[in-house]
Amino acid sequence: MTRDILAQHPELFLGSRLKRLAERLQADAARIMCAADLPIQPAHFPLLAAIDSGGPATVTELGAALGISQPSITRSVRALLALGLIEPAHHAGDLRLKPLALTAAGAAVMARGKALVWPPVTAAVAELCAGLEGDLLTQLSGLEARLDQRSLLDRVGAPLRIREYTDDLAGEFERINAEWIASMFTLEDNDRKILGNPRETIIDRGGIILFVEAPGIGIIGTCALMRIDDTAFELTKMAVTEAARGRKAGEFLLAVILERAAAMQIETLYLLTNTKCGAAIHLYEKLGFDHDADIMQRYGARYERCNVAMSIAL
Repeated sequence: MTRDILAQHPELFLGSRLKRLAERLQADAARIMCAADLPIQPAHFPLLAAIDSGGPATVTELGAALGISQPSITRSVRALLALGLIEPAHHAGDLRLKPLALTAAGAAVMARGKALVWPPVTAAVAELCAGLEGDLLTQLSGLEARLDQRSLLDRVGAPLRIREYTDDLAGEFERINAEWIASMFTLEDNDRKILGNPRETIIDRGGIILFVEAPGIGIIGTCALMRIDDTAFELTKMAVTEAARGRKAGEFLLAVILERAAAMQIETLYLLTNTKCGAAIHLYEKLGFDHDADIMQRYGARYERCNVAMSIAL
């Protein structure tokens, strides 16, 4: 049987047809999120987004904000609690009355999703819907025809991806960072020491260096976790190439490296920067860093340009 019964009776089976379209789009969205290494289902994303934008909320409040039934919200909440992406903001007896907040891991997943999934999916859906004419049923047929020609997954294309450090990428680590530092500051001796020998100064001392790669372009950004002493690591040498800015690669990279830092059970994680780097400071604050006078006193002298120190509780 090859006939499309739902399309043959568009008014009668509108609900079923919309459900079929939703399932088709959700299936592609799941593949896109899997490629972005997000540990959630597409149905979980709106709930996380509601908490991310509006702050802690109860199950009842989330249901009202999303227009979704309470049993569906509760299922998603239980799944996200099990994944450690949300937590009660304070103790209460009834789950429906507990304001739910993002954990650090949940904030990192949201940051990665907004950096890696939201922009290309938004652009792909805008392209998919552009120029559709006629009434709702006619537009629905046009939308399905366009998806038959080219799926949402194909329209989004390949996402950004993370590359681990290898010695053949040492030159990229030095180039990207030297380019960024020189554009705003003066390269200092500590910069030269680290950039000139990343294996000795970072990798061999238990740190990590990650790179972000864009399809068709190559390596566009990098960031490192560098061991400073027995308890402290510095998040350092985070930079994105000038030509690749606007892709949210920095936010994606920062979210991933914070996940790695949490897995390493680092006791103290801090960064040093300068007030001239306003956009970067805003990003650090967004992902959970706080300004820290004690860190400034203990480590700020490592760079002449440093006048801002921040730390994060993992």
